[in-house]
Amino acid sequence: MGYKHGAPIDRFAQKVALTDAGCLVWLACTNSTGYGTFAGGAGKTVMAHRWSYEHHVGPIPEGLHLDHLCRNRACVNPEHLEPVTVSANLLRSVEVGKSNARKTHCPSGHPYSADNVYLYSTPAKPINRLCRACRRARAQKNRENAA
Repeated sequence: MGYKHGAPIDRFAQKVALTDAGCLVWLACTNSTGYGTFAGGAGKTVMAHRWSYEHHVGPIPEGLHLDHLCRNRACVNPEHLEPVTVSANLLRSVEVGKSNARKTHCPSGHPYSADNVYLYSTPAKPINRLCRACRRARAQKNRENAA
């Protein structure tokens, strides 16, 4: 792995292009879901849009995610990024996640309430939720089957 020369902001600026819509599109490496990745310094690879927001605006508030107001995952324009809750981000989505975010109960009928939802992420799907009641029931059934 080669050493990254130059200040991070200079290297960052070389990897973006301005579109007619005002997006600063990331031209370098992207992950499997279309978000840019950037060697932001200290030997750590970060999400390009997060680096841009933190560099130009400031820290992302704890517990919030950045929503691309332009709906372009490759955009790193800090003016197109807004810190929001996970649920607000899902509700604004134009993908399948939006219809799933509107569901108030799991397929078994348990409410998707704050104390009954487990949030996790995978590389292919950044935000997932599981019903804790269903998870406990599956675990109990697995323990009974193992005995």
